[in-house]
Amino acid sequence: MRKNFGSKTFMYPMPVLIIGTYGEDGTPDAMNAAWGGICDTGKIMLSLAKSHKTYKNIMNKKAFTVSMADSAHVAECDYVGIVSANNVPDKFYRAGFHAKKSEFVDAPVIEELPMTLECRLEKTDEDGLVIGEIVNVSADESILDGSGKIDPSKFTPITFDPVNNNYIRLGLPCGQAFAAGKKIK
Repeated sequence: MRKNFGSKTFMYPMPVLIIGTYGEDGTPDAMNAAWGGICDTGKIMLSLAKSHKTYKNIMNKKAFTVSMADSAHVAECDYVGIVSANNVPDKFYRAGFHAKKSEFVDAPVIEELPMTLECRLEKTDEDGLVIGEIVNVSADESILDGSGKIDPSKFTPITFDPVNNNYIRLGLPCGQAFAAGKKIK
């Protein structure tokens, strides 16, 4: 038997994306956004309210970064989602974050978060949908395995549980993509 919940934004997993931008004065900003993901090869989509300082910064600089929140920085990542830069202009620093300018776009790489997509604004729509071209992915060496690939067990990204309002650390692998299904004939 199934239980119906009606129309809800229940999606598993929901990424915890930390969007990094620079304000007009060069001040770094970060916001927590769960509504986003890959929308095409080399592109990311974010759904942002136009009232967010981050949205305004993206429109001004035509660039942004997307870092994956991790279990080591849950409080910091949650903080940048519950406080608005429109009201607390230094929330980036209050969260304990440090910015390094991306080599590829006019946006900050958050040093504490070990994986970042560096993006150039491609287009927006009237509803606040933002699509960016991923021009670089950078990862701290601390989350790489011996062959130079990102190791999720060293990275420990988190996901948002919209039903219970929890953050969940992603777990262990349970199958090899593009191979597990080959056993079904």
